[in-house]
Amino acid sequence: EGRGFIMKIVIANGKHEADFVINMFKDQTKDLIVINSDKNFADYIVKNNKVAVFVGEPYKRFVLEDAGTRNADIFIALGEKDTDNYAACMLAKKEFNVKKCICTVANPKNVDIFKKLGIDSVISSTYLLANSIKTASSLEDVLQTLSIEEDKIVLTEIIIGVNYRISNQKIMDINFPKNATISCIYREPHVIIPNGSTIIKPKDKLVIISTPSEQEKIVKFIQSKKSV
Repeated sequence: EGRGFIMKIVIANGKHEADFVINMFKDQTKDLIVINSDKNFADYIVKNNKVAVFVGEPYKRFVLEDAGTRNADIFIALGEKDTDNYAACMLAKKEFNVKKCICTVANPKNVDIFKKLGIDSVISSTYLLANSIKTASSLEDVLQTLSIEEDKIVLTEIIIGVNYRISNQKIMDINFPKNATISCIYREPHVIIPNGSTIIKPKDKLVIISTPSEQEKIVKFIQSKKSV
């Protein structure tokens, strides 16, 4: 009995961890939606768990629409690529009114970033996810246990001024400090996952990960002005 049974849960992508989570949840909720982009694995999930699987990429709008994601209580992204999980969660949250989004990440540095970018819970390993679910007795417990703290990195957000030396430069050309990473760039209304050829523009908000000891140096580097 209880609220657990009427929760609508979406499980997007993932291999054996998805199989594990589906197996845990299928008896706790009558409304379980499973989306997987791997046709062969989708077939395996159907056989193993006796649940329907919608085959498609969970970061595409029409896939979430067709699978019935709208207004779900929980959306769990378990794909191998962190950026795909992030994109799927943000789409679910912004366009489909999902209440709580959870994703696993392969790179623990993405834990804080994705949390800052609006994902409710970010877990840096499937093992932790599996364990937190195993020790919980109900879905509500699961939600409470799904959080992890990373204290060895700090996140810095800096808005680029027009007169900053690095504005209108490609990332590969600015000799960015080695112990720091530009994890993403907010350029309203977009979030850009940058690479070397991304150009930093005025008004961009850079989200930077570094160690606490490097933080001050990085802020100075970014805010240094163009020589007149």
